[in-house]
Amino acid sequence: MQINRLLEIVYVLLEQKLVTTRQLAGQFGVSQRTIFRDIDSLSLAGIPIYTEKGKGGGIFLLPEFVLNKSLLNEKEQNEILSALQAVSGVMPPQTDQVVKKLSGLFKKAAADWLLVDFSDWNLANRGFFNDFKTAILEQRIAEFDYYGAKGEKTRRRIEPVQLWFKSKAWYIKGFCLAREDMRLFKLTRVRNLKVTGRHFTGRDPSLVYSPPLSEQKKKGVALKLKIAPEMIHRVLDEFDDSIIEKQADGSFIVSITWPEDQWVYGFLLSFGEHIEVLEPKRIQKIIKEKSEEIYKKYL
Repeated sequence: MQINRLLEIVYVLLEQKLVTTRQLAGQFGVSQRTIFRDIDSLSLAGIPIYTEKGKGGGIFLLPEFVLNKSLLNEKEQNEILSALQAVSGVMPPQTDQVVKKLSGLFKKAAADWLLVDFSDWNLANRGFFNDFKTAILEQRIAEFDYYGAKGEKTRRRIEPVQLWFKSKAWYIKGFCLAREDMRLFKLTRVRNLKVTGRHFTGRDPSLVYSPPLSEQKKKGVALKLKIAPEMIHRVLDEFDDSIIEKQADGSFIVSITWPEDQWVYGFLLSFGEHIEVLEPKRIQKIIKEKSEEIYKKYL
């Protein structure tokens, strides 16, 4: 504990230049007498730390003192600070502390140019991210209930190897012990997660994810959609510019090929009256039938 506090004191002095014993005592939850002993320990270790009494006095380091940073040039220091800021949305308390320390080490303020927040606007953080992180780093088998695309619930046991953020959602990549293959699981469909005490031998994160046979057999369907002008925000959110044709009346024609499943039907229905399926006729019929089923629920 004392070693950590001594290092923290050095980082604080590198960042703030001058602090009082009262400030340090309050920050670390110890007495001022303890802080004086820490100063003596740092001085004996060769750290050029000094105190000045009176008004405007306090504890300080010699201006020319820096911790060893010779292995990193100016550009590399900036890249490290920027990279840490980029992941602050994943684990902000820990990352903020590291950024603060390295800023003092490098004697420069981290440019606050980027904010990454992976949290959802509507869903509370269920804590699965940190649990899976622990399972990956400690190579421990994870067990959880998982709800598939058709709503079926299965109990899964995996050797987790990587957390993925893809297409606006978090996934856990792991070797499924039941399927004996690499799989992806969407975190929002996970329930009753348990990180077990059983360890496994590390697996290579680059192992290829193999979609289930049910997904591999899905055939692509070429869709031609007409979307109303008031849905421009959805068009820009969901589709690449290369497949969008803006029409004279302000509407959009979108041509895209997707694997056909229930998700596609639900996605099209989510546009409500603001979308029209132009092609193929078979999908027109399916959307019409589903719309009629929705209508019947409100009769």
